[in-house]
Amino acid sequence: MSDKYDVIVIGGGPGGYAAAIRCAQLGLNTACIEKRINKQGKPALGGTCLNVGCIPSKALLDSSWKYYEAKNKLANHGVVVNAPKIDMKQMQQRKDEVVLKLTGGIGALFQANKVTWLQGSGKLLSGKQVEFTPNEKGDTETLQAEHVILAAGSVPIEIGVAPLQDDLVVDSTGALEFTSVPKRLGVIGAGVIGLELGSVWARLGAEVVVLEAVDKFLPNVDTQISKEAFKLFGKQGLDIRLGARVTGSEAKGKKITVSYEDGNGEHSETFDKLIVAVGRRPMTGDLLSQDAGVSLDERNFIYVDSQCRTDAPGVYAIGDLVRGPALAHKALEEGVMVAEVIAGEHTQVNYDTIAAVIYTHPEVAWVGKTEDEVKASGEAYKTGVVPFAANGRALAADDADGMVKFVVDEKTDRVIGMHVIGPQASELVQQGVIAMEFGSTIEDLQLMVFSHPALSETVHEAALAADYRAIHVAQRRRKK
Repeated sequence: MSDKYDVIVIGGGPGGYAAAIRCAQLGLNTACIEKRINKQGKPALGGTCLNVGCIPSKALLDSSWKYYEAKNKLANHGVVVNAPKIDMKQMQQRKDEVVLKLTGGIGALFQANKVTWLQGSGKLLSGKQVEFTPNEKGDTETLQAEHVILAAGSVPIEIGVAPLQDDLVVDSTGALEFTSVPKRLGVIGAGVIGLELGSVWARLGAEVVVLEAVDKFLPNVDTQISKEAFKLFGKQGLDIRLGARVTGSEAKGKKITVSYEDGNGEHSETFDKLIVAVGRRPMTGDLLSQDAGVSLDERNFIYVDSQCRTDAPGVYAIGDLVRGPALAHKALEEGVMVAEVIAGEHTQVNYDTIAAVIYTHPEVAWVGKTEDEVKASGEAYKTGVVPFAANGRALAADDADGMVKFVVDEKTDRVIGMHVIGPQASELVQQGVIAMEFGSTIEDLQLMVFSHPALSETVHEAALAADYRAIHVAQRRRKK
């Protein structure tokens, strides 16, 4: 192992591994430090996302949806099956196989690109030095780099009123490992993680109660979309209680009783399992020495400029460690940007066109401004909204809940926001991302020819609807 590199990346998640690979592609001698040991007891790349986040949760979401379809929807298609059964061992095994395949693939990419993988912990010292402590027995070493990229990611937030307890009270990681379906499941937090995990176990038969301290459901989502989501999730059996502030919890044998307050007073509920999903915090605790020269804000996020430079020369920070949404794709693009900046190229992430997705069913996805934000700003705007119920492909698939919505600057006709709840929302919203990246007007989308029948025809119809030109829905003009 060398003790000097052009670039040292601390963290092997989506941001870190992408940064390391891109640095190596650009001819830089690169090392990536990653300490994770997977559930098989082996060193693993991929960070939270691939190991205990995005990928395993999507594997369970897809498996649970197939069970739900077999039980509740296939008969509508004339496909009659015996009552389906849940094999949790097989479901979990499949999830683990997907994780291992993807994380192993990153190791192969490191080898192909000649990235040095240092298995252990890294800590930034002064002068672009990095203290490396190997996972296996060995001496701590001090490494030197011309550039350091901090990509250590984040961890779930723990709360004192509901401390984690074995497999009774768990965080998002523990919620992926249940070996049986709980009869009653409590979820603290109605954000992305809470809704996705709650959906998994509700589909598999759990009675799910979601406690959310905030009075508004999905406050960062366009109100029209969030209201539709709240209605649809309720129909699916998610009992979402807003304005419910958890005040305590008590384990009684194999059950957990949760106390909470809302506008109607104090209440308590008893569950077989409890998931704490109230957000994540940056993993900066053991990442920096006191003289590293890197500044933190009041929430312990690392302060960076628009190209992710910290206050320490030659040191960058990306992903969940810095401002902006805690999204794997945001971290990945920041990692690539930083690698190219280090190599002398001029590049920039457009933070205005980063889409967000909730992988429930239907999916919820959005990019850009909400109608609420534009209305509050006083800017002149128009919207186009079309339901999937008007789409032939969605109806043929028996999957026609939800809608597509555009928010458009009325003066320039530019697309400034797109919001989707419905089938394949995560894919359809990328059409809005592309339109916004290219500065498209809503007329540009109106003039395009969309395949028929296809879900994306709803995108076309919503674009037409912004100017009362939709063909397949009846529209009434707004009063000026």
